[in-house]
Amino acid sequence: MTRTLLAIDAGTTGVTAILFDEQLEPLARSTREFEQLFPEPGRVEHEAQAILQALDATLAEVLRGVSDAPAAVGITNQRETVFALDLEQGRALGTGIVWQDRRTAARCGELKAAGHEDLYRARTGLVLDPYFSGTKIEWLLAQREGVADAARAGRVRFCTVDALIVQHLTAGERCATDPTNASRTLLYDIDAKEWSAELAAPLGIDLAWLPEVQPSISDFGEARLPGGLRSVIHGVAGDQQAALFGQGCLSEGSFKNTYGTGCFLLLNTGERRVDSSSGLLTTLAVGPAGAPCYALEGSVFSGGLIVQWLRDGL
Repeated sequence: MTRTLLAIDAGTTGVTAILFDEQLEPLARSTREFEQLFPEPGRVEHEAQAILQALDATLAEVLRGVSDAPAAVGITNQRETVFALDLEQGRALGTGIVWQDRRTAARCGELKAAGHEDLYRARTGLVLDPYFSGTKIEWLLAQREGVADAARAGRVRFCTVDALIVQHLTAGERCATDPTNASRTLLYDIDAKEWSAELAAPLGIDLAWLPEVQPSISDFGEARLPGGLRSVIHGVAGDQQAALFGQGCLSEGSFKNTYGTGCFLLLNTGERRVDSSSGLLTTLAVGPAGAPCYALEGSVFSGGLIVQWLRDGL
């Protein structure tokens, strides 16, 4: 029996799957891009089905001819992008709003004017900005037909991409996220390590509408893979925190910079929360044993995205 690990990277412009051997040498790799939707200036959307179709295609390719199931599956993902997932229908209610989307800028300004920013900064380490998922969820509830009714009926979970993939691979048995993704929603208290009703209330969000949160390294359920293979999903982390962990930046003071769709610098601050006075965010990362630790983050939204735009759009 050949022991392998399966890694899934569901990014902003495509999905990559890699099958590794026990020495973490890649045995097979597959990538599929999916369409970026720009319905009007300042708005960026994704079709959930386009992401999942790209995922299924990459998995089928890397597992072609494989007879032994991977020992475990790991998922990393674009953060902050959010979908209204109807659990009964097993599909998203319309497109998801991508992290780059700016449609809720005015709403963030209203929340700041109402004096809410200090609360969100203290509880989440973030600032009130359209980048994060909270005001995106509020917009979906108010503007997307059928979402509010389905949520009140208990059918909807507002899922970041990791939870969307967990729900898909487990055939609807699990809908779960991890602290690194939850900490990017404006709804997760990074000190208490739990969803916060106090943060959800100004946005009209019920905590029952959110996925469960469990440690980044834990059992997220059984993945149904191509060829009848089954494996446990044993790791989930947002892409920048996964890159920090993958680069071996496990101790306080270590840092990395990632160049992808955007460019992101993360500095591990260990068990010590540090609040920046220079515009950096405080966020949760993954500690050496999988428990949450703290990090500082600086973000540049457009890096590789500009190269893709030059290629496809100019």
